[in-house]
Amino acid sequence: MNQNLFDGILRSRYLNYRIIAASDVLLSVFSTFLSLTLLVFFFRISLSTSFIFLILALSAALSICCFWALRTYRGIIRHSGLLESFRLIVAAFVKTMLIGVFLYFLSVPISGRAQLVGLIFDFCFTYSFLLLFRSFCILIYRLVSRNQYGDSALRLVLVYVGDETNQPLSFDLLEGLSRSYGIVGYLRFGDKISLRLGNHPLFSVKSETDFRKLIADEHIHSILFTRREHLDAERDRLVRLCERCHVQMLQLPSPDRVGDARKPMMRRLPEVRIEDLLGRPEIKIDMQNIIDELHGKVVLVTGAAGSIGSELCRQLCTFGLKRLVLFDIAETPMHNIRLEIEDNFPNVDIVPIVGDVRIAARVDYVMREYHPQAIFHAAAYKHVPLMEENPCEAVLANVVGTRILADAAVKYGVERFVMVSTDKAVNPTNVMGASKRLAEIYVQSLSMSISKGETPGKTRFITTRFGNVLGSNGSVIPRFREQLEKGGPLTVTHPDIIRYFMTIPEACRLVLEAAVMGQGNEIFVFDMGTPVKIADLARRMIDLAGLTPDVDIKIEYTGLRPGEKLYEELLATKENTLPTPNEKIFRAHVREYERAEVVAAIDRLKVVAETVDRVATVREMKRIVPEFKSKNSIYEELDHETNA
Repeated sequence: MNQNLFDGILRSRYLNYRIIAASDVLLSVFSTFLSLTLLVFFFRISLSTSFIFLILALSAALSICCFWALRTYRGIIRHSGLLESFRLIVAAFVKTMLIGVFLYFLSVPISGRAQLVGLIFDFCFTYSFLLLFRSFCILIYRLVSRNQYGDSALRLVLVYVGDETNQPLSFDLLEGLSRSYGIVGYLRFGDKISLRLGNHPLFSVKSETDFRKLIADEHIHSILFTRREHLDAERDRLVRLCERCHVQMLQLPSPDRVGDARKPMMRRLPEVRIEDLLGRPEIKIDMQNIIDELHGKVVLVTGAAGSIGSELCRQLCTFGLKRLVLFDIAETPMHNIRLEIEDNFPNVDIVPIVGDVRIAARVDYVMREYHPQAIFHAAAYKHVPLMEENPCEAVLANVVGTRILADAAVKYGVERFVMVSTDKAVNPTNVMGASKRLAEIYVQSLSMSISKGETPGKTRFITTRFGNVLGSNGSVIPRFREQLEKGGPLTVTHPDIIRYFMTIPEACRLVLEAAVMGQGNEIFVFDMGTPVKIADLARRMIDLAGLTPDVDIKIEYTGLRPGEKLYEELLATKENTLPTPNEKIFRAHVREYERAEVVAAIDRLKVVAETVDRVATVREMKRIVPEFKSKNSIYEELDHETNA
């Protein structure tokens, strides 16, 4: 029974306001009774029973009026602050003054001096009891939550504030978080100071010893970062401490993801992953222009169940679309993203469709049935070694599939077609990169033909190019994490291999920005900062796990995989970049392609790929994309044929 009571307290949003109101009135009347008792004791006066009942009834009636007028019972007690305390003071003062006014007009056997003292007693007692009642409720809530922490969903959290002394969490955020998190206080580094932010203490630590003691004393489960800047600044200090002490790190979602702070999504904050702590500061994009452009429209996302496609869908769900059409061949991932969207965005009209971009009839049905006004094309085969072994499938999915979808977009009057490409398409050294470059070339030729009036249509084709996406399916970070959990070793192909990295949300923001910024026939390139050595990334992950590289966990070098190169490029040497309104995004000024030649070349490539002749397929790809030079691959010998 006690367990059920504790669970009820923890899971309830707040005490019923009727209970609070009744308790306040009873405490107020008791304060008046206590004041009368003290008057009798100190001033040696005699009061009739009828007079005492009259004053108590008057106190009850006035208390009800004052508390109702000031809404003292409506706040959530555990989040009470200075404003609530002020309400209590005003309510107690007004109630006391009104009693004084009534006593002035009544014939009472009490001297003026005794009345003044009694009124002072009544005010002090009323305010004190109301305040103590709320403090008691807060204390009980915290004790219960702490004692029941191990068996309940509530997790005790410290909020990191850096050097700031302003309360970082609003009332709405506190209320939204309170269902699953118990905010114990705020955390900073520095000398200890006695300070409170709102109703919570500010804890200061100077060393790892201080941090460990604080975590143990307060039974802390998680550290919450409210700003990405704090997380970036604390990579080498607080993040390391959390890893060593096995303290979970949480990050408050960006305002565009939070929406209503009291919605269920605030009950389970995203955990900070190691991949969120690498590279450069997070890219910021003004989402309002994107929302204005896409609001009320029908949007189609291909590859909607993949890493990029699913995140695109999550962000698009906040834009007020008329309808979101999800298109993917993977049944189970599609089922999962559908359930997630239905749970988190119940008001969004979504249409999940299982289909293959390589099947023209299926694509035509989707376009004919739903008439999307914008398409985000993220469907593709992306794994370099796998596509090196299956080049025919890479061509059919990445090249022919893109062609089918692009032609359908023009046929049905789609306004914008945004293609997700990769830095591996620049001077490709593998089949996957070459297939994406071929898809780019087809889209560019079609867009150019439309702009010249050679092909009827209004669709604007935009391509986005970026590097490796952290945490995506099959990427290096999840692989390293699995190897860490098994005790190592961490496998790296080459000690000097480098890659550009970006997070999945950043990649999707870039795609969305391009959708609005693009006027057609552009390739947008992301300024991804300095590339990261994969070996350094492996050491970083070992270090953040509280272990020593090459001592606790070994790093092994396995050699470059087929088609893999040491570094990636974002722009081919024949391309120039132009600035855009976003300083982190550049526009590649690309060379033009004649559509008739491209169509004929893709037709030949499709015929060869359908024969499932791997060598012949790659040979044809190299003829169309002469800069495609294989690395560490069985297809290197074809480069000699081309050169000859």
